[in-house]
Order: sequence, then C-alpha cells, then structure tokens
Amino acid sequence: NMELIEKLQAQPASQSCRLIDFDKADLRTEEGGKRMFLVVSGEKPTVSMRVELRPLYYVMQPDYWGVEVVGCVSGIVLPAVAPYAEALDVTHTMGKKGIEVLGANKTVTLNK
Repeated sequence: NMELIEKLQAQPASQSCRLIDFDKADLRTEEGGKRMFLVVSGEKPTVSMRVELRPLYYVMQPDYWGVEVVGCVSGIVLPAVAPYAEALDVTHTMGKKGIEVLGANKTVTLNK
C-alpha cells in the first residue's frame, strides 16, 4: 500500500489544480460542540475555478494537521476574479494542537 502511495506521489502533478491564495482561515465549532469546521475565504483568480480544502495524509496524528487550499480549473477559464468561502469538517482530521492551512501566499496555524 505504501508503495502505491509513493508511486502516486512520484507522478507529475495535474496542471489544472494548484495551491491558491487565501485571506482568512478560522476554526468553528458546531453548536453541539461535537464537530469542528475549518472555514477558509479569499479571492479566486477566475469565477470558473472550483476551490477545495484538502487535508494531507499522515501515518500518525501530527501536532498540526495540514490542509491545502487548492483551486481547480476545468473547461473555459473566465477572466473574472470572484470571492470564495469553503468549509471542511475537520473533526476527524485534527492535529493534536490544531490545523495548519497551506495556501500559495501563506501558511496559517490555528489552535483548536
């Protein structure tokens, strides 16, 4: 299984997805307090971009779980900047101390 993961990581990266900039990142707890969400917002370079928050994979729980802010473009690229706000349930992908948000412009550490 580890061999497959290493083989996959050695493959060339897709040109349609990459890390993008973000302005704000917050951890929010659901009202009942059972689930925790990462909320990231900013501006995407094109309205036709899909923004995803992608947790990294770890063998053991890290102090800060990395989550990448990724923008994917498929089809027509429209030349218009647009705001975005994405939420991700990080209840089961939480580091011992919190979350590390990885964007193109910066990395932000959030304590739980």
